[in-house]
Amino acid sequence: MSFHAVIPAAGIGKRMGVDVPKQYLSLCGKMVIDWSIQALLNHPGIESATVALAVEDDIWPTTTSAEDPRVESVTGGEERSHSVLNALRSLLQHVPEDDWVLVHDAARPCVLEQDLSRLMQLADQGTGGLLGVPVHDTMKRTDSHARVTATIDRNRLWYAQTPQMFRLGLLHGALKNALAAGVVVTDEASAMEWAGHFPQMLEGSASNIKITRPSDLQLAEFYLARQALA
Repeated sequence: MSFHAVIPAAGIGKRMGVDVPKQYLSLCGKMVIDWSIQALLNHPGIESATVALAVEDDIWPTTTSAEDPRVESVTGGEERSHSVLNALRSLLQHVPEDDWVLVHDAARPCVLEQDLSRLMQLADQGTGGLLGVPVHDTMKRTDSHARVTATIDRNRLWYAQTPQMFRLGLLHGALKNALAAGVVVTDEASAMEWAGHFPQMLEGSASNIKITRPSDLQLAEFYLARQALA
């Protein structure tokens, strides 16, 4: 079996409150996106990475990942789902549709190699799935004025993470058809669910954080330092 990575990186990360897209912020001497991509390519089972970029992205060429011969770039789209679909189309031009793809957030730099291995083992069963962590906190639903209207049963609720791994052809078809039908696709698993599949949720590490706010950078620095000592 062959495995490939897809990294949607056309977003600008408005919640960070900075001018530079969050994937290009400095983290422990490298850009965030370099940590995210290399975490995938350092795994011996992942053969390539395809990065979907914004049309006028002039920072990507300055990254270390742009110089890696295993990394290709394509033009992204308006939403994450469009960027992923563009990357999948590119992959289909030169790899079989039965290959597996791991779609990973550009701003999720701390994913562990052992979690990647456990996720990829699902392919032995012919099953696609994703990393995540169970919800342990009390969940509340509010109205438009942030007033609590209900307490949600957290039993069997998960925080979805990435990578999310599926067969290339199946994921391409699910995303393409969902978007054509006007379905809101927030991640790859939701497209597969809409297509009638049942992705397997695999518990990963809580350290696999996505950088969305300034304080997340400090937390990511802590986790990366701890990984370096392991």
